[in-house]
Amino acid sequence: MTEILIGTKKGLFVLEGDVESGFGVKARAFPGQAVEYAMRDPRSGRYLASVTSWFYGGRIWVTDDPAGEWEEAGGVALPEDGDASLARIWVIEPGEADGVLYAGGDPGCLFQSEDGGLTWELNRGLWDHPTRPDWTPGGGGLCLHTIVPWPDDPDRLMVAISAVGVWLSDDRGVSWRYSNTGIVPEYLPEEARAVPAQHCVHNVRRSPARPERLFMQFHGGVYRSDDAGATWIDVGDDTALPSDFGFPIVVDPADPDSAYVIPLVGAEDRTTPGGSVRVWETRDAGATWTPRGDGLPAHDAYLTVLREAFDSRGSGGTLELYFGATSGDVFGSGDAGATWAAVAEHLPPVHSVRTA
Repeated sequence: MTEILIGTKKGLFVLEGDVESGFGVKARAFPGQAVEYAMRDPRSGRYLASVTSWFYGGRIWVTDDPAGEWEEAGGVALPEDGDASLARIWVIEPGEADGVLYAGGDPGCLFQSEDGGLTWELNRGLWDHPTRPDWTPGGGGLCLHTIVPWPDDPDRLMVAISAVGVWLSDDRGVSWRYSNTGIVPEYLPEEARAVPAQHCVHNVRRSPARPERLFMQFHGGVYRSDDAGATWIDVGDDTALPSDFGFPIVVDPADPDSAYVIPLVGAEDRTTPGGSVRVWETRDAGATWTPRGDGLPAHDAYLTVLREAFDSRGSGGTLELYFGATSGDVFGSGDAGATWAAVAEHLPPVHSVRTA
C-alpha cells in the first residue's frame, strides 16, 4: 500500500492504494488554499505541509494525522527589520541529524528546524550572503526549491535557487559557496554567462547508491555531477531528448546510472512536446535516453508538470513512479516506468507529489 501526498492549488489530497488496484482519497486538508508542498517525515511519521496564504504568505503546518487537526509551525518568517516578505515555501526536506528538517522558500531563503518541524529559524549565512543584491528571480520567483543533505554527514548541504544556481555548505549552513562549474546558461548572451548568479537550476536529485552522483534538470539541459556537485556535465542535449527544458527529475535509489525526466517544449510553451506525454529514462548516466509512455496520453495532451510534482517509491524493477500535472491528472507506474495508469483525475492543478 502506497500513500501519496498531492499538493494542489485548492488543498492537500492524501491518496492511498496501489497502481494495479487503484487509489482512493484518504484525506483532504486546507480546502481552497494553495498547498505548495507536503511530505511525511519517515523518521517521526509527522506530516508537514507548506500552505500559501494570500494574506500571510508562506506558512508550514504539521500534524500526526492528515485527516485531523493541523498546527501552524512557529518561526517561519523573514526578519522584521527588512522589506522582504515570504512569498511561499517551496520544499521541505529531512536533514541527517535527528529532528532536523530544512525548508526552502521565496525569496531565496532557507529555514532549519531542530524539533521535527514544530519551530523554525532562518539560515542567516545564506540570507546575509554578500552576493544577494545581485540575485535575480526565475519565472516562478526567487525560489529555493532544492535541498540535498549528505548521508551520514550533517555538516554538508546543497541547495539550488532559481535563478541563482547551486550552493554548497560544509559547516551546516554557516558559510556558502557557488557550485555552477560546467553549467551553460544558453538563455543569456555569451558575455553574461560567467556571472555566477544567473543559473536557473530547476531541480537536483542525489543518488542514494552513489552519493557523489547527482542529476540536475536545468532551464536548458540535463546535467550530471560525479563529484558531489563540484562540476557538472551536460547529458541531456536535444539530440537525445525532445527538449532540454523541464522541471522535475527523479533518480532510481538502487542504480546511480538511472534517472527520469519529463521534458517540456520550452520556457515560452511549458507543455509536453507534440501533446504526447512521455517520461524519458536513462540507464547509462545520461549517455542515452528512452521514452516511456505505455498507458500515458499519446495525443492532444498538452500537460505541464511542475518541479516538485514527480516522485518515486522503492527501487529497481519495482520502482514506483508518480507525477501530477496542472491539468489535475496524476499518473503512476509500478514497474519502473514500463507501464503507466491514471491514479487520480480531475483534481485541482497539481503543485507537488510526494510518496510516504
